[in-house]
Amino acid sequence: MSNEIHQAIASKYGSVARSSLSSGHSGVSAVALAFGYSSEELRSIPEAANMGLSCGNPVAMASIRPGEVVVDLGCGGGMDVFLAAKIVGESGQVIGIDMTPEMIERAQANAAHGMYRNVRFYLATIDRLPLEDDSVDCVLSNCVLNLAPDKPAVFREIVRVLKPGGRLAASDIALKAELPQRIARSMAAYVGCIAGAIPIEEYRSQLLEAGFADVGIVDSGADLNAYAKVENQSGCCSPSMQSKPSDTLPVVNCCSSSVSLPASTEQSVHEELRELLSQFDVNQAAASVKVFAVKPLQ
Repeated sequence: MSNEIHQAIASKYGSVARSSLSSGHSGVSAVALAFGYSSEELRSIPEAANMGLSCGNPVAMASIRPGEVVVDLGCGGGMDVFLAAKIVGESGQVIGIDMTPEMIERAQANAAHGMYRNVRFYLATIDRLPLEDDSVDCVLSNCVLNLAPDKPAVFREIVRVLKPGGRLAASDIALKAELPQRIARSMAAYVGCIAGAIPIEEYRSQLLEAGFADVGIVDSGADLNAYAKVENQSGCCSPSMQSKPSDTLPVVNCCSSSVSLPASTEQSVHEELRELLSQFDVNQAAASVKVFAVKPLQ
C-alpha cells in the first residue's frame, strides 16, 4: 500500500509541476493568500514557485534567523525555500527536499531565474533525508507531512537532522473528528491531503515519541474550502492550467494517476475527489494546523 501511495502522489504532483500553475493566475494567488501569505511575499519570489498547494505559511511562524540552515520537506517549486532564503541571507542556506523529479526540476529553474545562490535541492523521500545528523537549525513543511504513509519515520528523521535546540515549523492538515469511511479509504482523498491526515492528539503524541520535547499544534481556523473557491479545484489538488494565465482554471484531470492502481482508484481520481468533497464539508473533520516542535538541547 505504501508503494502504491508513493506512486500515486508522485504521478499527481508531477502533473502539477509540469503545468503552468503560478501566482500569475488569480485563483492560485487566492489560495496562498487565504492560507497566510501576503501579496508582498508572493511578489518577492518567482511566480512559478507558487502552485496553489499550500495549507499555511510555515515561514511566518518559524522565527528564522540570518545564517541558519533551513530545510523544507516537500519543497515543490520552492515557494517556502525562496522566502526563507531571503531571511537566512548569504551566510545561511536553505535546502529543498522533494520526491518528485518534476518538482525538483521546476524548483531549480525557479532558483536560476531568481538568481538564488544560497539554496539547493535534493530528490529524496522525507523519511530518508540525505542530510547529516545534527546539521539543521529549522525544518519547514507545508501540507506534505499528511501525505507520508509512515509519519513516525518522518518525525524521527526530522529529529535526527535537527541540531539540539532545533525546531520544526510546519503547516499541515490534521483531523479533529473521524472521517467518513468513504473518504478515509479513498486514494483520491489521500492524494488530496485528506485521508492521510491523522488526529491532532495522535500527531502530538507521535512527535513526542519521535524525540521532540516541546510540541504545539494549533488549529489555524483557516477555511479548507478556500481551495474550492478556485473554479474546478478541490482540496489541495490543483488542476493543470493552459499555457496562458487567465482568471479561470479549466477542468483538467491532473489528479488522475498514470500508474496502475486497483480498479477502485484507477478511474478518474480527480472526479472522485470532487464528488467526495461536494458531499462532505471537510472543515467538519479536518483542520489546517500550525505545528511547532523543538528538539531537546541534550
